[in-house]
Amino acid sequence: MPAGRDDSEAEVIARVRAGDAEAYAQLVRTHTGVALRAAVAFGAGADAEDVVQCAFFKAYQALGRFQDGAPFRPWLLRIVMNETRNTVRSAGRVRAVADREAFSRGADPVIPDAADPAVAALARERRTLLTAALEELSEEQRQVVTCRYLLEINEAETAQALGWPRGTVKSRLNRALRKLERRLGGQLGPERDERDERGKRDEREGGGDGARKNDGRC
Repeated sequence: MPAGRDDSEAEVIARVRAGDAEAYAQLVRTHTGVALRAAVAFGAGADAEDVVQCAFFKAYQALGRFQDGAPFRPWLLRIVMNETRNTVRSAGRVRAVADREAFSRGADPVIPDAADPAVAALARERRTLLTAALEELSEEQRQVVTCRYLLEINEAETAQALGWPRGTVKSRLNRALRKLERRLGGQLGPERDERDERGKRDEREGGGDGARKNDGRC
C-alpha cells in the first residue's frame, strides 16, 4: 500500500479481511492510543500494553463477525474493556483503584506557563476529588462516566462500546452525575456546563437508540 493512502475505515477493514498485513498495521496505529487510554482508565495499569495487544489480536480473529459499516473504535473498546475486566479481576480491586488514580493524574490538562498557579492547583484538586468520587459509583456508572468524560467518546459510541441502549447510557450517566454532584457539591464548576452542552450535541447528532450487536467476543 502506498504510504499516506487515505482509505476509509471500511476499506481498511475490507483489506484486513483480505489478508493485507499493512492494512492491519494501519488499523492498529489509528486506534492504539485510545485503546491504551481505555485499558489504563479501567484499571489495567502496567498490564495495559498486554491488554491492548490481546484485544487487537481478538479483534483480528473476530473481524469476520464485524458488522459492515459499523464504527470500529467502539467495537474495539468493548473488547479492550472485557480484557481489562479479566485482568483487574485477577489482580484485585485495590490495584485497579490505584491505576485509575494514576490515569487521572496523567490526564491532567496541559497548563500554560503563564497560567495562575492557583488555577492550576484547583484543576488538579478537582481531578483528585473526581477520581475519589468515582469509586463511590457502581461499576456501570464508572464505566459510562469514564467513556464519556475521560475517554471523551460520544453517546452513540459509548452505547456501542458498553453494549447498552442509548437510553440506558443516558439514564446511568445522569444518575452518576447526580451522585458526583452530591459528593462534590459545586466542585465540578463550569465542567458540568460543558458536559451538558456535549450531551445536547449528541442529541442533535442522533443515530438510533440501540447499540450494535458486535461484541467482539472470540
